[in-house]
Amino acid sequence: MNTVNLCEVIWRKSSYSSGEGQCVEIVFLREVVATRDSKTPYGAALAFGADTWSAFMAGIKAGAFRAAL
Repeated sequence: MNTVNLCEVIWRKSSYSSGEGQCVEIVFLREVVATRDSKTPYGAALAFGADTWSAFMAGIKAGAFRAAL
């Protein structure tokens, strides 16, 4: 299993970010997409396989995760 030092990659913050530090940042690696909380850049990160990330994004675009109000 390969490891990546996530402190050495360039994280990307959403353009929808409010600028108040409450954001999720992502980094696209070869076969993995990693996410972290921008408030704790040296804290834990979650990594997803590229296929899983693509399915998640497709679900968002399709409205699959909208909460009922």
